[in-house]
Amino acid sequence: MLSVCLALAALAPPAARGPPLSPLSPRAASSLVSLSPFSPRAPPPSLSLRLPPPRPLLRLASPRTAPSPSLALSPPPARPLDTDALLRYGAALAVQFGLLSALFLALDAAVSPLPPPLLLLLFLALSLRSRLFSPLDNRRPDRKAALRGEPTAGFGDRRMPAWTPPGVTFPIMWILIVAPLRAYSSLLVYEAVGGHLFDPHLLALVLHLCIGDTWNTINNVERRLGAAVPGVACVWASVLFAASRYYEASPLAGVLLGVTAVWITVAGALVADTWRINDEVESEPLYPYKSASVQTRFWFE
Repeated sequence: MLSVCLALAALAPPAARGPPLSPLSPRAASSLVSLSPFSPRAPPPSLSLRLPPPRPLLRLASPRTAPSPSLALSPPPARPLDTDALLRYGAALAVQFGLLSALFLALDAAVSPLPPPLLLLLFLALSLRSRLFSPLDNRRPDRKAALRGEPTAGFGDRRMPAWTPPGVTFPIMWILIVAPLRAYSSLLVYEAVGGHLFDPHLLALVLHLCIGDTWNTINNVERRLGAAVPGVACVWASVLFAASRYYEASPLAGVLLGVTAVWITVAGALVADTWRINDEVESEPLYPYKSASVQTRFWFE
């Protein structure tokens, strides 16, 4: 069968078989090869995906919504120094020291030497009532209210530290411990200097009492919590000075008066800590400043 088909094909005319295929040129062949998808030279088809533009994580505020500089927090303005109060403090201190010095001169001229019981009574009275010679308002805290734990001037009328001693501690310390130590140490010095009240050693204690009375006005009456901190530092320095002068005349007297400095150290720490916790609520400068609610006046004004 195959041989018959081959024979018929050989006998067919050339026209019936179609025109012969012409060979491709080398350039055409290379073009076909380059267009083939299977050619190693053909670049791989690129798959391009259009992604949306990235959104910003933080949106910047427009100029219309930007905070105004006037709304920014600023430190409180400085409060003007109350120079009138400073002058009155200095004047009251000088007047009180002068009056007590004059009292000592008068007693030396009238009775010299003073009997020991009378001298003890004198210095006990000065330890508790020296403020009577000050022209400032020197009202002390109400001891009865303090004993009951009620607020009074200088105690319980402000934010107090958690370690504040009970109210009964203060009158016990001032009346039963500090005042007797001052009186007995002064008696030792009085006898050591020859029985004279107007003496530099004893006047050092008078200066300490005057500074303490002035500080009492600042802290308890006027409630200047900031100015009370350097004020109590002056009280502390004055008692150390007085103890050193007492020690020169009588070492035992200096030691006894120095014991009172321990209590004043505790009181000073309490005053400083009280200022700290109140300053966190409302700014309180460490100096007397002008205020419509606080004015330093003499008791006769």
